[in-house]
Amino acid sequence: MGPNAPAWLTARPIAHRGLHDRAAGIPENTVAAAQAAVAHGYAIECDVQISADGEAMVFHDEALGRLTGAVALVAETPVAALAALAVAGSSETIPTLPDYLAAIAGRVPLVIEIKSRFTGDLRLTERVAEIVRSYDGPVAVKSFDPSLIAAFAGLAPDIPRGIVGETRQDDPAYATMSDSLRRSLSDLLHLATSRPDFLSWRVDDLPCAATFLCRHLGRMPVMTWTVRNPDQRRNAQDHADQMVFEGFRP
Repeated sequence: MGPNAPAWLTARPIAHRGLHDRAAGIPENTVAAAQAAVAHGYAIECDVQISADGEAMVFHDEALGRLTGAVALVAETPVAALAALAVAGSSETIPTLPDYLAAIAGRVPLVIEIKSRFTGDLRLTERVAEIVRSYDGPVAVKSFDPSLIAAFAGLAPDIPRGIVGETRQDDPAYATMSDSLRRSLSDLLHLATSRPDFLSWRVDDLPCAATFLCRHLGRMPVMTWTVRNPDQRRNAQDHADQMVFEGFRP
């Protein structure tokens, strides 16, 4: 691996949104889920969305409803209001990225997915870069949006950065994208400009030409998401360098 794809990227199984267990009062993307992953020695994957006042919040969805019941978007809600919301009826609240990093304190690797609406808005990317530049611990970023990863290279060139991808674009989020953009994403036609250090690919799409060529010819590590069952785990072992897992402990 090159200097911007260190061995720690794929050395440990990666807990998807932390080692969460909603039934046990440990919801996804919370400090409790991060602490559980640390306690079991797993790397962590988390998601970030931007708040109304420009902070990076550790939360997966654009809307607050699924996990908090609030009828609002994260991007329309200020930090103070977000921090007051209980997540999934637990005692956990939505953490800011700085608070989340402070809880992990460099004890295990962290991979941060920067969420995007593919609008060219770089505020969240710039805020994440500002935060991680001063973090004393193993950290990487990734995104479905190649323009964000290209921009991040100039903001924090020493931080590993990756592309999240899938071959079969059946998520409703792709419905508004042009055919050329969808083709660029699924076939990695943006590699010359995004220049990622690693890939994070959907496990049910493996094996595929894009990851095979990057992994075996480009020596680019491939992690795969989200592994939930034995068949997916075997697929990950055969066609990727590490798995992002959920619902069991490897």
